Amino acid sequence: MNKLFFLILLLPGLAFSAETGTALKADSLRAEPYADARTVGSFARNDKVEILTRQGAWLKVKTAKTTGWVRLLSVKRGTTASGNQAAGVLGVASGRAGTGQVVATTGVRGLSEEELKSAKFNEEEIRKLESNTLSASQGQQFASNGGLKAAKFGYLPAATEGAR
Repeated sequence: MNKLFFLILLLPGLAFSAETGTALKADSLRAEPYADARTVGSFARNDKVEILTRQGAWLKVKTAKTTGWVRLLSVKRGTTASGNQAAGVLGVASGRAGTGQVVATTGVRGLSEEELKSAKFNEEEIRKLESNTLSASQGQQFASNGGLKAAKFGYLPAATEGAR
């Protein structure tokens, strides 16, 4: 009886278990979801990761060695079996092609399917957005008021043949 009770308690945890993913490229794991956060580890391309949570454009993942934050676009969510058409359609809908390449919907990441379906054009919000533009002289005035000074930088040297 106790074993059955224990197994029943585990079932909800299995339903909400973390999502898996695959590293699209070698990358560093960070202590916090910021580009300048301390590096706590790394992983290689094609390493399997367990996605624990998401915050903005960052995923908290667990690798075989450590846990940390990585940019969302460094990890391909889920695993796709060959011939699985539903996974292919979901991959396109999520902004990822079957090759692991990001497709044109990158700008809508973070929106749920329901939010995308209910989205409507809002001319007033577009006008509000466009009203936030400034001229170059207004930008210079703002920088001057903030005590910012212009700094000149020399051009980088030309790349040598074969360097990429």
